[in-house]
Parts: sequence; C-alpha cells; structure tokens
Amino acid sequence: MPDPSYRRLDVDERRRQLLERGAELFTSNRYEELSMSRIAREVGISKSLLYHYFPSKQAFFEATLGAWAEELRARTEPDPALPPAEQLVASVGGFLGLVEENSVAYRNLISSATGVPEIRDLIAEVRHRTAERILAGIYPDGAPPKARVAVSGWLWFMDGACLDWIEHRDIDRDELRDLLIGTLVGALIATGSPPDLGGAG
Repeated sequence: MPDPSYRRLDVDERRRQLLERGAELFTSNRYEELSMSRIAREVGISKSLLYHYFPSKQAFFEATLGAWAEELRARTEPDPALPPAEQLVASVGGFLGLVEENSVAYRNLISSATGVPEIRDLIAEVRHRTAERILAGIYPDGAPPKARVAVSGWLWFMDGACLDWIEHRDIDRDELRDLLIGTLVGALIATGSPPDLGGAG
C-alpha cells in the first residue's frame, strides 16, 4: 500500500502546478473572460477535478494571487531601523518594481475591478490594509481622520498613476516614485496635521 505522504505530495504538487498555470491565465486574460470550463481545458484537466481543488473561479483566482501578495508584502515591508521617510521611499519603490515586472497582470487586475465585484472587494481590502500600515508607520500615536482620508485617496491616485505609467512609459520609475511620495506628503500637509517623516518633503 503506498505511503500516504506520497499521495499527499502528489496532491500538493498538482495544486502547485494548477496555481502556476492559473496565474498565467489570469494575468493574460481579464477575469470575466475566463470560466471554470475554459480554465479546465487550458490546464488540461476535467472541470470536476478543477472543482475538487477550487470550489469556484473566485477561490481559484484568490489562490493564484497568494504568491503575488506574499511578494508584495515582502517588497513593501518597511524597515523599522530606517527613518519614516526612507521607509516610505523603499516601500513605494518596491511596489513600483513589482508593478513594472507584472504590468500586464496589474493592468488586467485593475481594469477587471470595475466590472467584477469579487475583484473590486479584493482590491478594496488590500487598499484598506495598506492604508492602515502607512498610517501606523507615520502616525505612531494615532492618525487624525483627515490623514486617513488623505492616505486612502492617495492609494486610488497611485493606481491611476501606475496605469498611466504602464501605458506611456515616458517617465522612469524613480521619477514616478518621487511624484507619488510628493503627492502623499502634499496631501498630508493639507490635512493640517503633517507627520514628522524625518526628511521627507
């Protein structure tokens, strides 16, 4: 009788392969263009087997985002040893690097959000967590309401700026990074409670 651990490894390996192939499909197609039937055909398995691993297209999509989300966290995680201004520069730079390397996937993700509630909710949750992390870093004693509004609005602006950058490519990544940081600092100054970023501005 085969060792159960070998059977489990086979299941894990198949799931890993499905996630890799799923990531290729979701990054090269808009979310609404894909169905579980089409995905099953593309990856070469039956639809029933695909449902065995993932109960819905949304579940499959969310699972494929896991690795990307983990890399995003790793690249934007602030270094507490640095001043807040340098943390911000490094985090924004890390985000832009990931966007540049995955520009088609990023564009498809943002454009799909306008018509797909599941993706819209996912992006809203990511923005919410990101805003909380930024506010905790620059307002350690608690952020005023206007600062919360400013940071939340800035994250929407950031996505719009990134989409324009991907389309035109007429400024370099560092220029976009500095523009985004300058816009955030300006918005926070406008709140009347600008944080001490230790040199930003």
